[in-house]
Amino acid sequence: MIQGLTLVLLALPVVFLASVMFGKSLLVGPGLILIIIYTWIWFRFRPMMFVVHPDAIEIIWPLKRRKIQRADISTVRLVDKLELRRETGKCMRVGAGGLWGGFGWLWTERRGIVQMYVSRTDGLVWIECVGGRPWLITPEQPEAFVRALSRTNGVRLG
Repeated sequence: MIQGLTLVLLALPVVFLASVMFGKSLLVGPGLILIIIYTWIWFRFRPMMFVVHPDAIEIIWPLKRRKIQRADISTVRLVDKLELRRETGKCMRVGAGGLWGGFGWLWTERRGIVQMYVSRTDGLVWIECVGGRPWLITPEQPEAFVRALSRTNGVRLG
């Protein structure tokens, strides 16, 4: 679903800019604005990778990096869509969504704000942080990611 939506959204600026060649010059501005927004999402919102280090998880974007210390992680577990709904209640995305996935915050009825960086609807990993917001991510290999994190003292496999 996310892949299909991404393809449709990526076609929009192409269609807008191509229409300029057929006399619809009013669409140049919207086409350029979409290209700027898409570029911003790619470089600032969409993580390139999640890396498990001995002492932390590192989230790497093209223009920034963030670490979650393992000592700050209380549990990590795989969740499916139904389990996520039971855990969070009603949800609303705050940030970028639809293009390459959903990135930013997820406002939830039961858990408040959750850091969300998902690029698909399966392989969801829930990370519970001590004294901080939970994270919902989709690493490339979710089972291996959860196993790697559960090997450290203090992190409980949910």
